Amino acid sequence: MRKSQPGTVNQPAAGARMAAEDRRLQILRVAVSLFSQRGFGGTTTREIALAAGVSEAMVFRHFATKQELYTAILDHKACSGDAMDPEQLVAEALKQKDDRAVFEQLALGALEHHECDPEFQRLLLHSALEGHELAEMFFEKFIRRVYELLGDYITERQRDGALGQIDPKIVIRAFIGMVIHHSLNNNLWDPKRRLLQISNQDAARQFAEILLHGISGPSQATAGTSK
Repeated sequence: MRKSQPGTVNQPAAGARMAAEDRRLQILRVAVSLFSQRGFGGTTTREIALAAGVSEAMVFRHFATKQELYTAILDHKACSGDAMDPEQLVAEALKQKDDRAVFEQLALGALEHHECDPEFQRLLLHSALEGHELAEMFFEKFIRRVYELLGDYITERQRDGALGQIDPKIVIRAFIGMVIHHSLNNNLWDPKRRLLQISNQDAARQFAEILLHGISGPSQATAGTSK
């Protein structure tokens, strides 16, 4: 029975390949769901297979090792339609040196992404708490890129005199801290928004405003106090 399963739909080779791709994606989605609920240490390939309705051998046919499965999870998220590409998201704002747009658009992109995919946020938290390799993989693929992107921009704007001489990494940490804390509250601690009911657009705008008021250059601060 198991041997004849791929041919039950009586489709040609192209159809069989598509079925295999669908099966791989199904296993991937089930794995993400289980990992996000139970963590990596609490999830076995046997449980993934059971939840996906396949044999454990089928899981290993698509993902020879757990490392391959973890890499596939990040690749899948990076290539999915709702993936956040920080460089592309703020390319025009960077070119125009529009400080507010840079931070506001990045904040909004992150908030929208986390709201659409809270499961992946939980997965990343599990990976960090368990010291799992997926956390390091995500750090290299995304976090480091954001720090480099914003770090270069802030440094350039400091040379222009538009932003104060604060360590760019401190600025980035403060900015990401606001965004991620808000996102965690919405997704994990206060999904009913009892403490703060605000749209992602308003949150992004106000976070950018708070940040920029705090790091404005001397000329902006002087102009503000002279009025």
